[in-house]
Amino acid sequence: MSKKSLKHIAVGFVTSMALMMSTMIPAVHAQGFISPTDNPSAVSTATQGQGSFRQLALTIVNFFLTFLGLIAVVMLIYGGFLYISAAGNQEHIEKAKKIILYAVVGIIVILLSFAIVNTVLSAGSGAATT
Repeated sequence: MSKKSLKHIAVGFVTSMALMMSTMIPAVHAQGFISPTDNPSAVSTATQGQGSFRQLALTIVNFFLTFLGLIAVVMLIYGGFLYISAAGNQEHIEKAKKIILYAVVGIIVILLSFAIVNTVLSAGSGAATT
């Protein structure tokens, strides 16, 4: 890997970590933000009955990480298809390899983000995770 690609990966990783941290900081200070008795039925349905901001943030972040994981898997399949259908064309092979590499790196970052966010946001709630 070249220095430039390592730099791009490092910048992407730092950016994703900063975004994760910015979603976690408000959750620490606003635990009683949404009260189950204050929820109108539409809000209660939309939040799946979540009573704390921490659980609501965890649900939203998990939704987006799942969506991003789905996109990464689709890109991995697309890169594999391009690689198989390249028919010896070096440009197509290199393009496919880049797509596969970036998809795998994306999946790794998404899995790490999922683990970190779930660990940090579930740690202070006192709820046992399964």
